[in-house]
Amino acid sequence: MMKCGTSVPLTSRSESSKQQRTARHQKDNTNTAVNHTLNMGLEFPSYVLAALTATGGIIGFARTKSVPSIVAGCAVGLLYGLGGYRQQNNQPYGVELSLLASVVLGGSSIPRAIRLRKPVPILLSVLASFGLLTFGNEFRRTL
Repeated sequence: MMKCGTSVPLTSRSESSKQQRTARHQKDNTNTAVNHTLNMGLEFPSYVLAALTATGGIIGFARTKSVPSIVAGCAVGLLYGLGGYRQQNNQPYGVELSLLASVVLGGSSIPRAIRLRKPVPILLSVLASFGLLTFGNEFRRTL
């Protein structure tokens, strides 16, 4: 069946619009999946840093009986873990908590790494720098 002044049958035109809607819907789903995947990626570094800092504090206490090591390691690990949890559940201040943990860790480890040049403070400084870059960039993106 032909409409006046057109050379394309109506059935072809309606099928074409259905295909366009389907393609648009698939594109929207793809964008949502990509955004969800990118958003989900930040809790993983938070959890890894939480485990590393808490474990490091416990090992520091076991080796030297240093109470500040276990308190600081577990406190920073708790901040990273809470930040990761809040990010995973799309709650506010998840990135900010992880960034705060990185600032605290960097503030204590970077001066010691420069002064002492020992492996543990240097490793902690590298972890803090990674956290500062990762969570700092995400925080900057949200401004």
